[in-house]
Amino acid sequence: MAANAHLTRCYDFCASHRLHDGRMSEEDNQRIYGKCNNPWGHGHNYRLEVTVAGPVSESTGMVVNITDLDRVVMAEVIEPFDHRNLNTDVASFRERVPTSENLLLEIATRLSQRWAREGFDGKLEKLRLQETGKNFFEYHLP
Repeated sequence: MAANAHLTRCYDFCASHRLHDGRMSEEDNQRIYGKCNNPWGHGHNYRLEVTVAGPVSESTGMVVNITDLDRVVMAEVIEPFDHRNLNTDVASFRERVPTSENLLLEIATRLSQRWAREGFDGKLEKLRLQETGKNFFEYHLP
């Protein structure tokens, strides 16, 4: 019987955004989002941690093939978000405020849909997005 294990892999990308909800007044946006409501936006050097859980394959000795994981994260996260303005360059954030929480939910949706299509070994279990040295957000996939 194969032992269960967790693999966590880290990825870095840079993106800018402005926290602003067009349905709210300028005053409410400023009150809620503060300096992150800067009209010119601001950027972050994000770190994404992707955790996959499952049995260690007796044939490969791995929970998941890291090459496959890298390919999927590159296609679904790095290429669409790296060095982009999330508000203007990413369709899913043209009407939704690109908070790090919403960004992580978008990443979770993209990765879990691709994971299901490709039928990888292991379960995509947890995502962690670090926005700054003080802020990180976690999402545990069902």
